[in-house]
Amino acid sequence: MIAIVEDDESIAALEQYALRSSGLEAAIYHDGAAFFRGLETALPELVILDVMLPDLDGLMILQRLRENHATRKIPVMMVTAKGSEVDIVQGLDGGADDYLTKPFGIMEFLSRVKALLRRTGQEQREKELSFGPIAMQEERHQVTVDGRPVELTLKEYELLRLFLQSPETAITRDDMMDRVWRSEYSVESRTVDMHIRSLRQKLGDAGQYIQTLRKVGYILTDRESAGQGR
Repeated sequence: MIAIVEDDESIAALEQYALRSSGLEAAIYHDGAAFFRGLETALPELVILDVMLPDLDGLMILQRLRENHATRKIPVMMVTAKGSEVDIVQGLDGGADDYLTKPFGIMEFLSRVKALLRRTGQEQREKELSFGPIAMQEERHQVTVDGRPVELTLKEYELLRLFLQSPETAITRDDMMDRVWRSEYSVESRTVDMHIRSLRQKLGDAGQYIQTLRKVGYILTDRESAGQGR
């Protein structure tokens, strides 16, 4: 999803229409407050950001995005009427990935959007851990199953990352205690089992890939005969 942060309704609608015509989903936010509320639900793949907004200045929004660990890698394209050399340099130095001045041509707009998505998409794939329908974006601390976000606790996330880093490899409960809990406190085997059970439930049908190895631990596999049930 692409986030359009633009207070001019006609321009926002034009951008959204152009993106949707190219098969890209886009959501419109007419001010910074609405945009940051939207971030609480899902992170966009790209932000198209105006500078002159009714509440927060676009450059302030950009600064907040870059200061937040969860959003600092999201590509941002400034689309604004402020087109002096000083304005462009200020935007790019502030962390924008591209800068387009109004008025603009729709073909150029789409070309720049697609170029940004190609570049950042390749970077994200290089940092992605995946197995079957399960995908983990470590930079964003995000997990999806078949593209749908899955909310995990910190320990569940670290357990899943351990599995994704070593698929088709048996992992003992002692290894999990050492590598996930890191001797924070005395951990019993049943604590590990409880977290695995919760993780499986949250992964839905994909939870079946975490299989139990009797008297050993667990393994992430798509081979039904590998484990001894769930």
